[in-house]
Amino acid sequence: MRTDHRQRGVELVELALTLPFLILMSILVAEFGRALYEYNTVTKSVRDGARYLSAQLPNTNCTQAQNLVVYGQTTAGTTPLAPGLNTGAVSCAWQSSGTYPQNISTVTVTVTAYRFKFMLGSVFGTKLGDASGGLTFSNIAATMRTET
Repeated sequence: MRTDHRQRGVELVELALTLPFLILMSILVAEFGRALYEYNTVTKSVRDGARYLSAQLPNTNCTQAQNLVVYGQTTAGTTPLAPGLNTGAVSCAWQSSGTYPQNISTVTVTVTAYRFKFMLGSVFGTKLGDASGGLTFSNIAATMRTET
């Protein structure tokens, strides 16, 4: 089988041209997946905090709920469920509306301005991993009806 000598090495050149693009796309897909994973983790923990407070007396145990959202337990821990999540970003609010017998009481747990930090420290000269970069999620909140 005879091959044309002018076409020798073309595959290698094509690979060299497309490989950086493929690597960049792989990194972007992995970072997007990590961002979704962290968002889902924070959302589930906020829901757990609201569920915990819905079974408590109104205006009590907010500190335990904050710990539950951040550490996954009602006592303070050392490692947060999501990187950068802290109890200062978690707030609890109780609302009551209506009059007896249609009185409805709810509790809302909110995480404000959670910031996802990219794995790579700098890409194309932009600082993505420091305080000025990253991706800031809007408020993540869960509201549940409380026992009256």
